[in-house]
Amino acid sequence: MEEAGFAWYYSVLVSLVVYTGAFQFVLISLLGSGATLVSIVATALMMNSRQSFYSLAFIKDFMQMGKKKLYMIHTMTDETYAVNCSLDLPEKEKRDVMFWIALFSQCYWIIGAVTGNLLGEIIPFKLEGIDFCMTALFVIILLDQWEKNKNQRSVLIGLSAGVVSFLIFGENNFMLPALLAASGILLMRKEER
Repeated sequence: MEEAGFAWYYSVLVSLVVYTGAFQFVLISLLGSGATLVSIVATALMMNSRQSFYSLAFIKDFMQMGKKKLYMIHTMTDETYAVNCSLDLPEKEKRDVMFWIALFSQCYWIIGAVTGNLLGEIIPFKLEGIDFCMTALFVIILLDQWEKNKNQRSVLIGLSAGVVSFLIFGENNFMLPALLAASGILLMRKEER
């Protein structure tokens, strides 16, 4: 935001509304180029659709959280999903912990975004090579689910859908088709039971 000429308070506003790192970087480019609101919203939906699918895994918990439900859906990220998947607590306690995880994660996100904006000019450095972190996170989530589930079909369905979609749609377009295919197959399997 600093490099694009936006003041620090834009980082606060964007971090409150846009809670995803990849799209924040794209948003800066879109705002700088004068993109329309429709283009910005469509891009946001396409880039972050996977997080909507994450929320489906916890929809029963979120439905029992009353007014917090929409906030919980909004704050579902790769990291909160990974932590929530590892929680092994009684239902009420689990929902309370999930809320605090979401709240603190977003607070840390906002603090980090503002700090990064304010320090951006003072501490110039390159972050080349750090992009492996997202891949590592997804591998850890996969391994955790593999170990936790006795029935590996859902993990294999997700993995297969990802590989097939990658081969058909390529590395830049495979995520949404993979999520749709895996979700559709899992929903059909649930209906069959």
